[in-house]
Amino acid sequence: MTATDPALTALAQGWCALSLLHGRIEAHIERALQAEHDLSVREYSLLDVLSRQHDGEGGHLQMKQVADAVVLSQSATTRLVTRLEDRGLLSRYLCPTDRRGIYTNVSEAGLELLARARPTNDTALREALDEAAGNPELAPLVRVVESASVPAPA
Repeated sequence: MTATDPALTALAQGWCALSLLHGRIEAHIERALQAEHDLSVREYSLLDVLSRQHDGEGGHLQMKQVADAVVLSQSATTRLVTRLEDRGLLSRYLCPTDRRGIYTNVSEAGLELLARARPTNDTALREALDEAAGNPELAPLVRVVESASVPAPA
């Protein structure tokens, strides 16, 4: 394949469209969450991921797993956890079976903020997708995102 190969050109155009869609969605959600709840998209995502933990086997995430889930480096995730902990939205504690491990839980205040922010996030996502659907370059990607969110028949 050469740099002028039509398949590579189409692939690059597809990647550009996907990147554009992601950027538009994230920016729209960011504005809404900041305005209504003083939360960034990353903060919201972190609260959401951590709120899904449970006390059962494998129910608590290690920092690397959290970092992977919110698509940040481990150091950036640790800084984000510290900021939210300073705001009283998270708490950290030592793993009872491995003193080297540190777990993070969402506090009551964090759960309440997440519950208030979830409808804002969902509405902003829907608005961003609806706006992007009007762009012929992005409309096929919007349809893929929307079809991925429909549960498969049982």
